[in-house]
Amino acid sequence: MFLPTTKEEMTALGWQQCDVILISGDAYIDSPFIGVAVVGRILENLGFKVGIIGQPDLNSEDIKRLGEPRLYWGVSGGSIDSMVSNYTATKKFRNSDDYTPGGKNDKRPDRATLVYTNLIRRHFKDTVPIVLGGIEASLRRTTHYDFWSNRLRKPILFDSKADYLIYGMGETAIREFSTALDKGLNPKEVRGVCYISKEPVEEYIQLPSHDECLKNKEKYIDLFDDFYKNNDPISAKGLCQKIDNRYSIQNPPCDYLNEEEMDEVSSYKYQRDLHPFHKPQGKVKCLETIKYSIQTHHGCWGECNFCAIGVHQGRTIRTRSEKNILWEAKEFVKDKEFKGIISDVGGPTANMYGYECGKKLKKGTCDDIRCVDFDRLCKAMKVDHSRHLKLLRDIRQVPGIKKAFVASGLRYDFIPADKKHGYEYLKELVNHHISGQMKVAPEHTSDRVLKLMGKPGKQPLIEFKKMYDRLNKEAGKKQFLTYYLIAAHPGCEEKDMHELKQFTTHELKMNPEQAQIFTPTPGTYSSVMYYTEMDPVSRKKIYVEKERNRKERQKDIVIDKKYYQRRKKSNNGMQS
Repeated sequence: MFLPTTKEEMTALGWQQCDVILISGDAYIDSPFIGVAVVGRILENLGFKVGIIGQPDLNSEDIKRLGEPRLYWGVSGGSIDSMVSNYTATKKFRNSDDYTPGGKNDKRPDRATLVYTNLIRRHFKDTVPIVLGGIEASLRRTTHYDFWSNRLRKPILFDSKADYLIYGMGETAIREFSTALDKGLNPKEVRGVCYISKEPVEEYIQLPSHDECLKNKEKYIDLFDDFYKNNDPISAKGLCQKIDNRYSIQNPPCDYLNEEEMDEVSSYKYQRDLHPFHKPQGKVKCLETIKYSIQTHHGCWGECNFCAIGVHQGRTIRTRSEKNILWEAKEFVKDKEFKGIISDVGGPTANMYGYECGKKLKKGTCDDIRCVDFDRLCKAMKVDHSRHLKLLRDIRQVPGIKKAFVASGLRYDFIPADKKHGYEYLKELVNHHISGQMKVAPEHTSDRVLKLMGKPGKQPLIEFKKMYDRLNKEAGKKQFLTYYLIAAHPGCEEKDMHELKQFTTHELKMNPEQAQIFTPTPGTYSSVMYYTEMDPVSRKKIYVEKERNRKERQKDIVIDKKYYQRRKKSNNGMQS
């Protein structure tokens, strides 16, 4: 059964009022991959009456269809930042939306979190608290660079008319916050919560004020350094930032779910479908991928500087048990629509399942060293593919499972690094878990750019490709590698794209069909570089491409099939 999204459903349940109403920039899709659905199920299992309104109409009283909640409103921009969802890297409007019925991008407003908060305030005067959550709000909880307006913006609580913000995955925070409100306790004491105060919290880290960041870009780097370092529940401190004459207070992060709790949240009775309310408007494309996929873990310690997963989900891996994952695979088989194909068995990085740094688990993430960087993997991180390898083999043995693909991100550099199981693991993927091609993400090949990206150097990619090609040849298969590449990342010039083009041609023996232009999004070091035009470590000035046509040119260099023909002709002309 879905959570209610109409008054009629509430009446059928015998409810007079919801305890909590969740608003989302997505249509209501009941899936363990959709944050609002997960929050709804967590609260339902605590005994709360929860309603969900997906993509409320802005020009009617649609927001009022469930009435007013007893405890609070929860507002999320959706599974994807609404500005990323609505615009390309060159600020062109996107016509499609994978989380909107029918696929047309006409339901998610820009800055959806702010718009929905204002919508509630317009229709419900003096209402119960409004609580922000989801990736859009979470990454905007301090002063942040906004690419779309090209300026620093205040924390989203100051731009919105909301009362609280729950950041990160927030599974434990939402439980404690809801229970506190229900019992009349102070929700400002809950870990993982942000709020506005007239006074600072003295024992918290005092960040540079918003005004200081506006006047001095290095102050903004200082702010982001403290913001980034204080995301681990074990080691993080609370943060306090002055905004005009008030203060943004960020409590330390909430605790992560343990394995038993991960299993519990994954075992709720998700319908894995679009709510019938939305179905007359058409299908949602995202269900093609997530309906029969298995999420094995949360978190990522890869720390790519252009990626916000580490900030939002955390840099410590939280793993589901093999037993629970196999249970989910067996549940798929019971579904009459299931064709025997599991679209993905993975997480943010598929081959981080089942192992972690023992020191990190006891003391939290390190402040002064990363688990992995351009030219090194920390000795304390023992890469071990054995659990994921066994899991994949066990899933294949489930009656009714024909194929289980690993389609989520994979760190190719970890495979050569795992001397004990890496080769065997890749062989397993090649033989059983790839659908014609494997996607990897080197992103670039210029050492200078890779260091700024926080990505490994070229050598692990060369080693991995040799292993991959050899295993495919032994298996008698023609399965290809496709590569995610980024153009116009801070520090990247046209000469670097020429270098990348030469590498893909001579080393990878292929012509890239696509590359993405870097998009600065809140919560990443790469966005800090884009705004400040500085390397945040050395504080030295770096080149940053900000002109749209030149960004496009960087992209064109690497995907242009006739590039070398023209370049050769041009060189010959200059010589004559």
